[in-house]
Amino acid sequence: MRIGLQVTSFTWPKHYGSLGETFGLIAQRAERAGLFSLWVMDHFFQIPGVGPAEHEMLESYSVLAFAAAQTNRIKLGTMVTGVTYRYPGLLVKTVTTLDVLSGGRAYLGIGAGWYEEEHRSLGVPFPPTSERFERLKETLEIAHQMWKGDEQPYQGNHYQLARPLCSPSSVSQPHPPILIGGAGERKTLRLVAQYGDACNFSLTSMGLDEAQHKLGVLREHCQTIGRPYRDIEKTIIKRIHLTRDGREESWTPDTTIAYFRELAAMGIDQAIVSLPNVSDLEPFELFATEIIPAVEQIKVAGR
Repeated sequence: MRIGLQVTSFTWPKHYGSLGETFGLIAQRAERAGLFSLWVMDHFFQIPGVGPAEHEMLESYSVLAFAAAQTNRIKLGTMVTGVTYRYPGLLVKTVTTLDVLSGGRAYLGIGAGWYEEEHRSLGVPFPPTSERFERLKETLEIAHQMWKGDEQPYQGNHYQLARPLCSPSSVSQPHPPILIGGAGERKTLRLVAQYGDACNFSLTSMGLDEAQHKLGVLREHCQTIGRPYRDIEKTIIKRIHLTRDGREESWTPDTTIAYFRELAAMGIDQAIVSLPNVSDLEPFELFATEIIPAVEQIKVAGR
């Protein structure tokens, strides 16, 4: 089983130093601890549930490029890019650039988008839900076409590309893995089965029983289109406050390992955590010395 880290907030105690210095240190600590991946949200403003809109929020692909220069091994991605944020061809170019410069470490994390306030505030169009899903499907088609090297014109209802050229091509082959975020059973999970290399469920908004049900729906979509279910990486996001001694109702390493074992039994390949104490050294020391060595021995069901 693999463990990833999502950084959801850039608002840290001021005594830790500059924002860039602190984030660079977090990326380096994550890699040294043995974490598999590093993710940032792709938002213009901070989101409800994490902090007020006025809190610091950096542009995601600039952050990932910065992280790539600070590290050597850890995978990098957004959790996730809203389809409304960037034109599809430019998004594919951006992810390809990250993949090339990082030596093949990029994911394309993408979803339909949901945060209307940030769109309205910065003048970015926010179409109705049905149209956003139409645009998501076309974006996924464009990504696959560009990464195959097919330069034939693309004619969709929302996007028209005269020459979808992508040069240089990605280092990752056949392309950077495409992670589609969301758990909608009729649209999102069907798109995962058709176009995705990975799915992601948030365990902030659902329990393990519901997540297990969603995996069953994904399996059915895969069976319908004739795609092997095991080809898709199953990931979750969970907020975990990790400390050595479980103070302030936090999780201990033993509690965390037991939870990851439960996820692996469900068939989860990668657990991505967000840490409220991410700017502290303590959780990374615990991952390096206790959690990662134990989790690497856990076999994922179905693998």
